[in-house]
Order: sequence, then C-alpha cells, then structure tokens
Amino acid sequence: MNQIIWRQARCLSYFQLANIHFAMQSASMETDWAAEHLQTIRTLMERSAVYRRALAPIMVWNGIVGVVEGVLGWKLYPHAGRLFLELWSGAALLAIVGSFFLVRRQAIKASEPFWSPPTRRIAQALFPPLFIGGFINSIGIYFAVGDDVAIVFIIFWLWLYGCAANAAGFFMTRGMKLFGWVFILAGCGLGIGLIRNDRLFDTVPPHLLMAATFGGLHLAYGIYLYLTEKGKNAA
Repeated sequence: MNQIIWRQARCLSYFQLANIHFAMQSASMETDWAAEHLQTIRTLMERSAVYRRALAPIMVWNGIVGVVEGVLGWKLYPHAGRLFLELWSGAALLAIVGSFFLVRRQAIKASEPFWSPPTRRIAQALFPPLFIGGFINSIGIYFAVGDDVAIVFIIFWLWLYGCAANAAGFFMTRGMKLFGWVFILAGCGLGIGLIRNDRLFDTVPPHLLMAATFGGLHLAYGIYLYLTEKGKNAA
C-alpha cells in the first residue's frame, strides 16, 4: 500500500514539475513574441518616412500597369467576358511581381534584409483580401462568365483591394489607409449606380473603367507622394 502511495506521489510531483516547466516556457515565448512585436512597431514608426518614399515608385508602377492594360484591353479585346478576367489577372500578377522587385531593389540599396519583420507584417495584412480576389477570379474564369457581370467583378476588386491597402496602412503611413478607403468608396459608388440602374454601365467599357480606377488612382497617389516628398526635401 505504501509503495502505491509513493508511486502516485511521484507521478503527481512529475506532472507538477512538467506544468511549471511548460508555464515557464510559455511565458518566455510570450515575452519573446511581445518584444519582437514591439521592435517591429518601433522600426515601422522610425522608418515611416523611408517607407513613404519607397511607396511612390510602387504606386507609379501599378498605375502604369493599370492604365496600359486598360487602354490595350479596350482597343484589342473590347468584350468583357472570360478574357477580361484573364487579362486583368495577368495585369495583377505583373503589378505584384514588379512591386516585389522594386521593394527588393530598395532593400539591397539600403543594405537591409528583404524579408524583414515589417515586410512580413505588411505581406500578412495584404494577403487575405488579395487571396480572396484571386479565388473569385479563378471561379469566374472557370465558369466562363459573360460580359454582363464584368462590373460586378470590378466592384468586388475595388472593395477587396481597398481592404488590403487599408490593412497594410496600419503598418505604414496614414495615407495608405486613406488610399484604401478611396477604393472602397469607389466600389460603393459603382455598386449604388448599378442598383439604381442596371444598364448604367452598358456604354462604359470595363477596361477603361479599370484603367480609371486601378490605374488612375495608383498614378495619382504615386505622383502625390513624389511631389510632397520633394517639397519636404526642399524645405
């Protein structure tokens, strides 16, 4: 009997020690995570001006891609069915790849690691809405949607991209959040117009609508960043 009690006490002591050890490890991991998180926020705040300058060429690049794709699509492929989704999916991929190389070049120029904690935070904020947009595009391409639903896809793209930009704005400059809201409100405006008159956009080429929204808004924001940064440097 005494031997059984001794074994039970030994097992209880072992589990108590294990729980204490696990609690100490958890506390240590939480402390490390909090320290890394605070360091990331501090870095983002300290380098907000640098990230603002880095954002200007990315915005201009995306704007050029949007405008060129919109004009070429309007001239060469005026119909807005499955090919419309394929062309703009390709344009989105081109914009992402170009932005990737621009960020990488800026990191090399500044002698900084490319995949730094701030970059990871921004990528994590951008990924969910962009993933949903890509998934919606895949569905539309698979089912070969007709011309009449192009405006619906544009509205959803504006909303999702606006959400992505707004989420990334929590780790970047304040203007990025406002930039995201411009896209969201543009999508809401198109949605209200479509509800009031479902034939409202029949005479508006979808490619030009994309050029004006995605291309034009990116170009305008990129030019604004360039001009305001030059004004700060001159001051």
